[in-house]
Amino acid sequence: MRHRRKFNHLSRTSAHRKAMLSNMATSLILHKHITTTLAKAKALRSYVEPLITRSKEDTTHSRRMVFSYLQSKEAVNELFREVSTKVADRPGGYTRIIKMPNRLGDNAEMCFIELVDYNEHMLAAEKEAPKTAGKRKRRRGGGSSKPKDSQNAATTAVVGEEVKDEAISDVVETPETVTEEPKAEEGPVAGSAKEEKAEEGKAKEEGPKKGDGAEKKVE
Repeated sequence: MRHRRKFNHLSRTSAHRKAMLSNMATSLILHKHITTTLAKAKALRSYVEPLITRSKEDTTHSRRMVFSYLQSKEAVNELFREVSTKVADRPGGYTRIIKMPNRLGDNAEMCFIELVDYNEHMLAAEKEAPKTAGKRKRRRGGGSSKPKDSQNAATTAVVGEEVKDEAISDVVETPETVTEEPKAEEGPVAGSAKEEKAEEGKAKEEGPKKGDGAEKKVE
């Protein structure tokens, strides 16, 4: 049972654990990233981040307090001169843990711990993220198909109305042209034919009568 165990002892004595974390913190400050097991990285994160926060105030007292944990002048100078300026605007979360494949020997969980402000690739991705985030369009899960259907229905209705209007206009226009043109062409022709036939009939009827009267007069 883990009664009264607020932190991971890492299967080490107190002196051994403090020395190990001090060496790991020194390596992390000098090299900006190290590879270790996941349990050690989590313990190192809670050990080194308060020291980085203290380095924001460059005073003699702060330097002595940090030196009591790190026991390395080079690491203290690096922390107060360079690292503190990098993390000046960051209110916490100075380290990042990235998991790696398990170790081959004992299958231990491995990870990669680094200082956040020294990873140039991640910083570039964070700067580009807000630009691309504004261009993205948010879509709801089930509501995307409905507007399309309504738009298609509206377009089909409009197209149907246009087709109907065109058909009606064609139906209205065609009889006028068909009925008017034959009337204009056939009316006079039919009338003239009837008149000619009537005149011919009259001439035939009147012809013999006049001839008989003339012959009688001559005789």
